[in-house]
Amino acid sequence: MSTQTTHKNLSVQEAIESRHSVRKFKEETLTKADIEEIIQLTKLAPSAWNLQPWRFHAVMDTKMKQELQEAAYGQTQVTSAPCVILVVSDMEDVIAHIEETIHPGVPEDKKKEEIANLSAFFGSMTIEERGQWGLTQTNIALGFLLLAAEGLGYSSVPMLGFDQIKIKSLLQLKEHEKICAMVPVGHKAEEGYPHHRHTLERITVFH
Repeated sequence: MSTQTTHKNLSVQEAIESRHSVRKFKEETLTKADIEEIIQLTKLAPSAWNLQPWRFHAVMDTKMKQELQEAAYGQTQVTSAPCVILVVSDMEDVIAHIEETIHPGVPEDKKKEEIANLSAFFGSMTIEERGQWGLTQTNIALGFLLLAAEGLGYSSVPMLGFDQIKIKSLLQLKEHEKICAMVPVGHKAEEGYPHHRHTLERITVFH
């Protein structure tokens, strides 16, 4: 693991309370080990049937980030950040390797049964329906990514404002793959806006 950051690791509560979207980053590099550390935590996110449809594209190349910025309508946080992580969902890859998602401790007969059940369930869907289903699960991983980065001392900003077709072409994604978000990551050069959230009473009903 990288020891580049001087920030102390935060507790989950501290990461949640301190996280703000940041759009200007320090001119510092992040190593591959830094990004791997964030993704190692992110991939612990839960998913239905443990299918883990998320895939990550970590862009650190300057020229490629410039192309990402163009596809994101010129938003400067893309090139300001030392790394941009594209969070992608690929349910067709999941279905093609469904046996990889079954826990190794499951008995062989039960494993075959689970594979058959999952194959039948998703086989009844269209590719688009499977893609949308996988996208809902990948959004869970996106939340983990934002908190993992914050907890390790980095800042981030989740982005949906970009040309999906251009991004797919740039990353050489297949047609069925879904882009969940683009996430610039780095050490913040300025503070984000303070939290402005609804009150608990506004959004919660107790039954």
